[in-house]
Amino acid sequence: MRVSRSLHSARLLLGGGAAAFLIWIAACSAGNPNVPSGGDPVRMSESETDIAKDLWLRRNQPREALGHALDAVELDRDNVEALHLVALLYLDLCRRSPDDCRLEEAERHARQAVEVKRDYREAVNTLGVVLIHRKKYDDAIAVLRPLTGDILYQTPENAWGNLGWAYLEKGNLDAAIDALSRAVAAQPMFCVGNFRLGLAHERRGQPAQALAALDRALATEDPGCQSLQEAYFARARVHTKLGHLDDARDDLDQCIALKKSSQTGKDCLSMTRKLK
Repeated sequence: MRVSRSLHSARLLLGGGAAAFLIWIAACSAGNPNVPSGGDPVRMSESETDIAKDLWLRRNQPREALGHALDAVELDRDNVEALHLVALLYLDLCRRSPDDCRLEEAERHARQAVEVKRDYREAVNTLGVVLIHRKKYDDAIAVLRPLTGDILYQTPENAWGNLGWAYLEKGNLDAAIDALSRAVAAQPMFCVGNFRLGLAHERRGQPAQALAALDRALATEDPGCQSLQEAYFARARVHTKLGHLDDARDDLDQCIALKKSSQTGKDCLSMTRKLK
């Protein structure tokens, strides 16, 4: 089954944005009263997948999109694009609300996509991300390491970045710095890679290197990069260690302005009070 590349730009956990797609919507699933029954399940599954992508990427309706993606999988268990899409949608719901987080389902559907199509590299990368979120760091490393050496994978920075993230969460800082350095070398505009590289240097007690990486992350000319709230908080911590208190306050102000109600926003507010 040919896999569409329409999801390649959806880098949910790497700080990237998902492109909007204008999708022609044809017949839906058999459960939709507006669709004639007795259609070809494979074509109906593909139509449900298109509807799900449109709802998620253009209309920002992940719950509704998930329903259609699940219908697509029910219609055709070999629809790898639908399986991958379900995993991505579960991840997005986790990002939006802990109460809606179903990481077990995300892992199950990502694994099924890879089982159906072993060379579906985007699904392999997504599986690695899910495993990191599930704190299965060794499993994530085992999944992601071969992807970093796959010459046919068109976004190697994702594989290196997620591998570095897994090492970072595991506490292997040397391996994390090596992998994340490779990620940003492959794609200098990869701001989340620079952010995590900054975290790795910070945890290793290297504030100067941490500051340089965080500066690169926040200087990247992309709205998603300049709204990395955790990066401002991290840079404020590093500035404080280096004695740059005015710079630290500036970063904390920016952090709070982005979203005061988030946990990171609250952490920035607490740190601001301590610096006064």
